[in-house]
Amino acid sequence: MTTPLAHRRSAELEELIGRDAAVFRILTGDRPTGRLHLGHYFGTLRNRVRLQDLGAEVFVLIADYQVLTDRDTAEHLDEYVTGLLLDHLAIGLDPARTVIFAHSAVPALNQLLLPFLSLVSVPELNRNPTVKDEIAHSRQAAVSGLMLTYPVHQAADILFCKANLVPVGQDQLPHLEVTRLIARRFNDRFGLPVFPVPDALLAAAPLLLGTDGTKMSKSRGNTIPLSATADETARLIRGAKTDAERHVSYDPATRPEVSSLVLLAALGLDRDPREVAEQIGGGAAELKNVVTAAVNDLLAPVRARRAEYARDLGYVRQVLRDGNERANEIAAVTLAEVQAAMGMRY
Repeated sequence: MTTPLAHRRSAELEELIGRDAAVFRILTGDRPTGRLHLGHYFGTLRNRVRLQDLGAEVFVLIADYQVLTDRDTAEHLDEYVTGLLLDHLAIGLDPARTVIFAHSAVPALNQLLLPFLSLVSVPELNRNPTVKDEIAHSRQAAVSGLMLTYPVHQAADILFCKANLVPVGQDQLPHLEVTRLIARRFNDRFGLPVFPVPDALLAAAPLLLGTDGTKMSKSRGNTIPLSATADETARLIRGAKTDAERHVSYDPATRPEVSSLVLLAALGLDRDPREVAEQIGGGAAELKNVVTAAVNDLLAPVRARRAEYARDLGYVRQVLRDGNERANEIAAVTLAEVQAAMGMRY
Protein backbone atom coordinates (compact mmCIF):
# COMPACT_ATOMS: atom_id res chain seq x y z
CA MET A 1 0.00 0.00 0.00
CA THR A 2 1.42 3.39 -1.01
CA THR A 3 1.61 6.20 1.53
CA PRO A 4 -1.09 8.39 -0.14
CA LEU A 5 -3.41 5.38 -0.30
CA ALA A 6 -2.66 4.57 3.35
CA HIS A 7 -3.56 8.13 4.35
CA ARG A 8 -6.84 7.98 2.42
CA ARG A 9 -7.68 4.62 3.93
CA SER A 10 -6.85 5.93 7.42
CA ALA A 11 -9.31 8.79 6.97
CA GLU A 12 -12.00 6.25 6.04
CA LEU A 13 -11.10 4.12 9.04
CA GLU A 14 -11.38 7.08 11.40
CA GLU A 15 -14.93 7.61 10.18
CA LEU A 16 -15.71 3.95 10.83
CA ILE A 17 -14.14 4.13 14.28
CA GLY A 18 -16.31 7.13 15.07
CA ARG A 19 -19.43 5.18 14.07
CA ASP A 20 -18.62 1.83 15.71
CA ALA A 21 -15.18 1.31 17.19
CA ALA A 22 -16.23 -2.07 18.64
CA VAL A 23 -15.75 -3.78 15.25
CA PHE A 24 -12.01 -3.19 15.47
CA ARG A 25 -9.42 -5.34 17.21
CA ILE A 26 -6.22 -3.33 17.48
CA LEU A 27 -2.65 -4.50 18.08
CA THR A 28 -0.01 -2.02 19.12
CA GLY A 29 3.01 -2.13 21.40
CA ASP A 30 6.52 -1.15 22.45
CA ARG A 31 9.96 -2.63 22.86
CA PRO A 32 11.11 -2.34 26.50
CA THR A 33 14.44 -0.66 25.75
CA GLY A 34 14.13 2.34 28.06
CA ARG A 35 11.72 4.82 29.62
CA LEU A 36 8.74 6.01 27.58
CA HIS A 37 8.84 9.73 26.85
CA LEU A 38 6.76 12.63 25.57
CA GLY A 39 7.36 11.59 21.96
CA HIS A 40 5.71 8.27 22.75
CA TYR A 41 2.88 9.94 24.61
CA PHE A 42 1.88 12.35 21.85
CA GLY A 43 2.78 9.94 19.06
CA THR A 44 1.03 6.74 20.17
CA LEU A 45 0.09 6.40 23.84
CA ARG A 46 -2.77 8.87 24.08
CA ASN A 47 -4.19 7.44 20.85
CA ARG A 48 -4.35 4.01 22.49
CA VAL A 49 -6.42 5.45 25.30
CA ARG A 50 -8.66 7.23 22.77
CA LEU A 51 -9.29 4.02 20.84
CA GLN A 52 -9.94 2.08 24.05
CA ASP A 53 -12.40 4.72 25.29
CA LEU A 54 -14.22 4.73 21.95
CA GLY A 55 -14.88 0.99 22.41
CA ALA A 56 -12.23 -0.72 20.29
CA GLU A 57 -10.67 -3.94 21.57
CA VAL A 58 -7.03 -3.03 22.17
CA PHE A 59 -4.05 -5.36 22.63
CA VAL A 60 -0.79 -3.81 23.83
CA LEU A 61 2.31 -5.92 23.24
CA ILE A 62 5.43 -5.66 25.36
CA ALA A 63 7.85 -6.86 22.68
CA ASP A 64 10.59 -8.16 24.96
CA TYR A 65 12.11 -10.70 22.55
CA GLN A 66 12.34 -7.97 19.93
CA VAL A 67 14.73 -6.03 22.14
CA LEU A 68 17.36 -8.38 20.68
CA THR A 69 16.80 -7.25 17.09
CA ASP A 70 19.45 -4.53 17.30
CA ARG A 71 21.45 -5.37 20.43
CA ASP A 72 23.27 -8.38 21.84
CA THR A 73 21.66 -8.51 25.28
CA ALA A 74 18.40 -7.35 26.84
CA GLU A 75 19.69 -5.15 29.66
CA HIS A 76 17.51 -3.88 32.53
CA LEU A 77 14.58 -5.79 31.05
CA ASP A 78 12.63 -6.24 34.29
CA GLU A 79 13.01 -2.54 35.12
CA TYR A 80 11.86 -1.41 31.69
CA VAL A 81 8.91 -3.82 31.55
CA THR A 82 7.73 -2.61 34.94
CA GLY A 83 8.13 0.98 33.74
CA LEU A 84 6.05 0.27 30.63
CA LEU A 85 3.29 -1.23 32.75
CA LEU A 86 3.28 1.75 35.12
CA ASP A 87 3.21 4.25 32.26
CA HIS A 88 0.38 2.47 30.46
CA LEU A 89 -1.75 2.27 33.58
CA ALA A 90 -0.97 5.87 34.52
CA ILE A 91 -2.06 7.31 31.16
CA GLY A 92 -5.44 5.58 31.44
CA LEU A 93 -5.27 2.16 29.84
CA ASP A 94 -7.81 -0.05 31.60
CA PRO A 95 -6.88 -3.74 32.03
CA ALA A 96 -10.60 -4.59 31.99
CA ARG A 97 -10.81 -3.30 28.42
CA THR A 98 -7.23 -3.53 27.11
CA VAL A 99 -5.04 -6.64 27.08
CA ILE A 100 -1.41 -5.92 28.01
CA PHE A 101 0.90 -8.89 27.45
CA ALA A 102 4.53 -9.88 26.85
CA HIS A 103 5.72 -11.67 23.73
CA SER A 104 7.92 -14.08 25.69
CA ALA A 105 4.92 -15.24 27.74
CA VAL A 106 3.01 -16.45 24.66
CA PRO A 107 4.89 -19.42 23.15
CA ALA A 108 2.39 -19.82 20.31
CA LEU A 109 3.68 -16.57 18.79
CA ASN A 110 6.99 -18.27 18.03
CA GLN A 111 5.22 -21.34 16.67
CA LEU A 112 3.36 -19.10 14.24
CA LEU A 113 6.67 -17.59 13.16
CA LEU A 114 7.82 -20.78 11.42
CA PRO A 115 4.94 -21.20 8.94
CA PHE A 116 4.90 -17.45 8.40
CA LEU A 117 8.59 -17.50 7.44
CA SER A 118 7.76 -20.08 4.77
CA LEU A 119 5.43 -17.59 3.12
CA VAL A 120 8.03 -14.89 2.40
CA SER A 121 11.27 -15.06 0.45
CA VAL A 122 14.70 -13.87 1.53
CA PRO A 123 14.78 -11.25 -1.28
CA GLU A 124 11.44 -9.89 -0.04
CA LEU A 125 12.85 -9.52 3.46
CA ASN A 126 16.07 -7.97 2.14
CA ARG A 127 14.11 -5.35 0.19
CA ASN A 128 12.22 -4.06 3.24
CA PRO A 129 13.35 -0.39 3.49
CA THR A 130 12.62 -0.15 7.22
CA VAL A 131 14.78 -3.20 7.94
CA LYS A 132 17.54 -1.75 5.77
CA ASP A 133 17.46 1.47 7.78
CA GLU A 134 17.41 -0.39 11.10
CA ILE A 135 20.38 -2.51 10.02
CA ALA A 136 22.28 0.61 8.97
CA HIS A 137 21.73 2.16 12.40
CA SER A 138 22.16 -1.01 14.44
CA ARG A 139 24.51 -0.96 17.41
CA GLN A 140 25.70 -4.49 16.52
CA ALA A 141 28.87 -5.14 14.51
CA ALA A 142 26.98 -7.82 12.57
CA VAL A 143 23.20 -8.03 12.80
CA SER A 144 21.53 -11.33 13.60
CA GLY A 145 18.89 -13.20 11.66
CA LEU A 146 16.35 -11.82 14.12
CA MET A 147 16.74 -8.38 12.55
CA LEU A 148 16.07 -9.71 9.06
CA THR A 149 12.97 -11.56 10.23
CA TYR A 150 11.71 -8.72 12.44
CA PRO A 151 8.70 -7.98 10.18
CA VAL A 152 7.66 -11.65 10.35
CA HIS A 153 7.83 -11.56 14.16
CA GLN A 154 5.56 -8.56 14.00
CA ALA A 155 3.21 -10.46 11.70
CA ALA A 156 2.89 -13.18 14.35
CA ASP A 157 2.19 -10.53 17.00
CA ILE A 158 -0.54 -8.97 14.88
CA LEU A 159 -2.18 -12.04 13.38
CA PHE A 160 -2.27 -14.28 16.47
CA CYS A 161 -5.19 -12.22 17.83
CA LYS A 162 -6.57 -11.57 14.34
CA ALA A 163 -6.14 -7.84 14.69
CA ASN A 164 -7.79 -5.96 11.84
CA LEU A 165 -6.28 -2.56 12.60
CA VAL A 166 -2.71 -1.54 13.47
CA PRO A 167 -1.79 2.05 14.36
CA VAL A 168 1.59 2.74 12.74
CA GLY A 169 3.87 5.56 11.75
CA GLN A 170 4.65 6.08 8.09
CA ASP A 171 8.05 4.39 8.48
CA GLN A 172 6.35 1.21 9.72
CA LEU A 173 4.16 0.74 6.64
CA PRO A 174 6.63 -1.69 5.00
CA HIS A 175 6.52 -3.88 8.12
CA LEU A 176 2.74 -3.97 8.10
CA GLU A 177 2.76 -4.73 4.38
CA VAL A 178 4.66 -7.93 5.21
CA THR A 179 1.89 -8.86 7.67
CA ARG A 180 -0.77 -8.20 5.05
CA LEU A 181 1.18 -10.29 2.53
CA ILE A 182 1.52 -13.19 4.97
CA ALA A 183 -2.19 -13.12 5.83
CA ARG A 184 -3.19 -13.23 2.16
CA ARG A 185 -0.68 -15.93 1.25
CA PHE A 186 -1.63 -18.17 4.17
CA ASN A 187 -5.32 -17.92 3.33
CA ASP A 188 -4.63 -18.58 -0.38
CA ARG A 189 -2.15 -21.40 0.14
CA PHE A 190 -4.27 -23.38 2.57
CA GLY A 191 -7.67 -22.44 1.18
CA LEU A 192 -9.18 -21.16 4.41
CA PRO A 193 -9.85 -17.55 5.53
CA VAL A 194 -7.95 -17.93 8.80
CA PHE A 195 -6.55 -14.41 9.00
CA PRO A 196 -7.95 -10.95 8.31
CA VAL A 197 -5.77 -8.62 6.25
CA PRO A 198 -5.15 -5.81 8.75
CA ASP A 199 -5.37 -2.15 7.86
CA ALA A 200 -2.87 0.52 8.81
CA LEU A 201 -4.15 3.44 10.86
CA LEU A 202 -1.80 6.31 10.14
CA ALA A 203 -1.86 9.10 12.70
CA ALA A 204 -0.44 12.57 12.22
CA ALA A 205 2.16 12.11 14.95
CA PRO A 206 3.77 15.42 15.93
CA LEU A 207 7.46 15.80 15.13
CA LEU A 208 9.04 16.47 18.51
CA LEU A 209 12.80 16.89 18.66
CA GLY A 210 14.91 15.79 21.59
CA THR A 211 16.58 18.24 23.95
CA ASP A 212 19.69 18.22 21.74
CA GLY A 213 17.75 19.22 18.63
CA THR A 214 17.89 15.79 17.00
CA LYS A 215 15.21 13.09 16.79
CA MET A 216 13.80 12.29 20.23
CA SER A 217 15.01 8.78 20.98
CA LYS A 218 15.67 6.62 24.03
CA SER A 219 19.02 5.56 22.59
CA ARG A 220 20.16 9.21 22.17
CA GLY A 221 19.46 10.12 25.79
CA ASN A 222 17.67 13.30 24.71
CA THR A 223 14.14 12.58 25.86
CA ILE A 224 11.77 13.92 28.50
CA PRO A 225 10.52 10.72 30.18
CA LEU A 226 6.94 10.40 31.36
CA SER A 227 8.31 9.12 34.65
CA ALA A 228 10.46 12.23 35.25
CA THR A 229 9.56 14.42 38.21
CA ALA A 230 8.38 17.99 37.74
CA ASP A 231 11.83 19.26 38.72
CA GLU A 232 13.60 16.83 36.36
CA THR A 233 11.29 17.88 33.56
CA ALA A 234 12.05 21.56 34.21
CA ARG A 235 15.79 20.86 34.19
CA LEU A 236 15.61 18.93 30.91
CA ILE A 237 13.57 21.65 29.22
CA ARG A 238 15.92 24.39 30.46
CA GLY A 239 18.78 22.51 28.79
CA ALA A 240 16.96 22.09 25.47
CA LYS A 241 18.68 23.50 22.40
CA THR A 242 17.23 26.68 20.86
CA ASP A 243 18.80 29.33 18.59
CA ALA A 244 20.23 32.86 18.77
CA GLU A 245 17.07 34.74 17.73
CA ARG A 246 15.40 36.62 20.57
CA HIS A 247 11.83 36.50 19.31
CA VAL A 248 9.90 33.22 19.48
CA SER A 249 8.16 32.07 16.30
CA TYR A 250 6.77 28.83 14.94
CA ASP A 251 8.63 27.97 11.74
CA PRO A 252 9.66 24.28 11.69
CA ALA A 253 11.57 24.60 8.41
CA THR A 254 13.98 27.34 9.50
CA ARG A 255 13.79 27.16 13.31
CA PRO A 256 13.33 23.46 14.12
CA GLU A 257 14.52 23.50 17.74
CA VAL A 258 12.44 26.50 18.82
CA SER A 259 9.45 25.26 16.84
CA SER A 260 9.63 21.85 18.50
CA LEU A 261 9.44 23.50 21.93
CA VAL A 262 6.53 25.68 20.78
CA LEU A 263 4.77 22.57 19.48
CA LEU A 264 5.34 20.78 22.78
CA ALA A 265 3.76 23.67 24.66
CA ALA A 266 0.86 23.75 22.20
CA LEU A 267 0.24 20.02 22.59
CA GLY A 268 0.23 20.36 26.35
CA LEU A 269 -2.16 23.32 26.19
CA ASP A 270 -4.25 21.85 23.33
CA ARG A 271 -3.78 25.01 21.27
CA ASP A 272 -2.44 26.00 17.87
CA PRO A 273 1.37 26.37 17.96
CA ARG A 274 1.34 29.63 16.01
CA GLU A 275 -1.00 31.18 18.56
CA VAL A 276 1.24 29.97 21.36
CA ALA A 277 4.33 31.46 19.70
CA GLU A 278 2.58 34.82 19.17
CA GLN A 279 1.46 34.93 22.78
CA ILE A 280 4.96 34.19 24.11
CA GLY A 281 6.66 36.74 21.93
CA GLY A 282 9.80 36.91 24.09
CA GLY A 283 12.97 34.84 24.05
CA ALA A 284 14.07 31.29 24.79
CA ALA A 285 13.83 31.63 28.59
CA GLU A 286 10.18 32.66 28.45
CA LEU A 287 9.46 29.90 25.91
CA LYS A 288 10.99 27.27 28.18
CA ASN A 289 8.97 28.53 31.14
CA VAL A 290 5.76 28.16 29.14
CA VAL A 291 6.76 24.68 27.94
CA THR A 292 7.67 23.57 31.45
CA ALA A 293 4.36 24.76 32.90
CA ALA A 294 2.35 23.15 30.08
CA VAL A 295 4.12 19.80 30.33
CA ASN A 296 4.07 19.65 34.12
CA ASP A 297 0.37 20.56 34.26
CA LEU A 298 -0.42 17.90 31.65
CA LEU A 299 1.60 15.20 33.41
CA ALA A 300 0.63 16.01 37.00
CA PRO A 301 -2.35 13.59 37.09
CA VAL A 302 -0.34 10.97 35.17
CA ARG A 303 2.48 11.20 37.72
CA ALA A 304 0.02 10.94 40.60
CA ARG A 305 -1.55 7.78 39.18
CA ARG A 306 1.88 6.32 38.39
CA ALA A 307 3.04 6.86 41.96
CA GLU A 308 -0.13 5.20 43.24
CA TYR A 309 0.39 2.13 41.04
CA ALA A 310 4.09 2.01 41.98
CA ARG A 311 3.05 1.49 45.59
CA ASP A 312 1.31 -1.74 44.60
CA LEU A 313 3.62 -3.56 42.20
CA GLY A 314 1.87 -6.82 43.05
CA TYR A 315 -1.23 -5.49 41.29
CA VAL A 316 0.85 -4.20 38.38
CA ARG A 317 2.43 -7.62 37.87
CA GLN A 318 -1.00 -9.25 38.10
CA VAL A 319 -2.19 -7.01 35.26
CA LEU A 320 0.56 -8.49 33.10
CA ARG A 321 -0.16 -12.05 34.24
CA ASP A 322 -3.85 -11.60 33.42
CA GLY A 323 -2.98 -10.14 30.03
CA ASN A 324 -0.58 -13.00 29.32
CA GLU A 325 -3.30 -15.50 30.21
CA ARG A 326 -5.82 -13.87 27.89
CA ALA A 327 -3.27 -13.64 25.06
CA ASN A 328 -2.38 -17.32 25.49
CA GLU A 329 -6.04 -18.32 25.30
CA ILE A 330 -6.46 -16.48 22.02
CA ALA A 331 -3.13 -17.68 20.63
CA ALA A 332 -3.98 -21.33 21.37
CA VAL A 333 -7.18 -21.08 19.34
CA THR A 334 -5.41 -19.39 16.43
CA LEU A 335 -2.55 -21.90 16.45
CA ALA A 336 -5.04 -24.77 16.42
CA GLU A 337 -6.72 -23.22 13.35
CA VAL A 338 -3.34 -22.85 11.65
CA GLN A 339 -2.35 -26.42 12.38
CA ALA A 340 -5.72 -27.71 11.15
CA ALA A 341 -5.40 -25.71 7.93
CA MET A 342 -1.90 -27.14 7.40
CA GLY A 343 -2.95 -30.71 8.18
CA MET A 344 -0.90 -30.89 11.37
CA ARG A 345 -3.59 -31.98 13.86
CA TYR A 346 -2.35 -35.52 14.51
